[in-house]
Amino acid sequence: MTAASIYERALGAEFAKLHPRIRQRFGFSSGDGVASIGEGVMERIWYNKWAAAPLWLGTARHIMFPKAGEGVPFTIANYAYEDAFGRETVTWSRRFRFPEGVRKFDATMIYSRQRRRIVDYLGTKQHLAVDLEMAASPHGGILIRSGEQRFYEGPLGFRFPDRLTGRAEVHEWYDDEAGRFRITVDVVNPLLGPVFRYGGWFRAATVPMAGRRVPGEAKPTREEYRE
Repeated sequence: MTAASIYERALGAEFAKLHPRIRQRFGFSSGDGVASIGEGVMERIWYNKWAAAPLWLGTARHIMFPKAGEGVPFTIANYAYEDAFGRETVTWSRRFRFPEGVRKFDATMIYSRQRRRIVDYLGTKQHLAVDLEMAASPHGGILIRSGEQRFYEGPLGFRFPDRLTGRAEVHEWYDDEAGRFRITVDVVNPLLGPVFRYGGWFRAATVPMAGRRVPGEAKPTREEYRE
């Protein structure tokens, strides 16, 4: 590996506590010339019907979706690159293949020197910026919790009140016995309670980029300089 990945910078000494396969998935940067490509099954996807309207609003920009199901095939692609502002960036390009069609959930993450943490830009236009807290979980997994959320559109910029946000907790770990990664995601709102969740497994490979560019579909159509 070359320069430290954004996750190694965020975790510091805790990065060494991660399972070797988790370190591999979260340990590369744009200078390494590799990507992590995974494929698996979401055993269950659920959403709160009371939250269907806001979830539909996010669908067009690939921010969650009001769909539920079991045994849903999905793929995940993580590419590292430098964005237009010179920031080390990692894509999270997720595709959930329901019988009725594909649903997309995209994000790009940077390490913010200003905030001294990972900032997660949700969706295709980076309008929604979310602070992330990271820690090593027992048995070498990685635990990610969302914090403050901000909205940026043109000259407009504001922080969402806590009661209007969905607080996410993501847990990813490696199952040695099954030889695959496992992940759970839970999004909870202070007023509505549970909003959206999924859990399942996938296998991922670190693949060489060999000079290839990051696929356009994995990158945002607009980049936001405000963090």
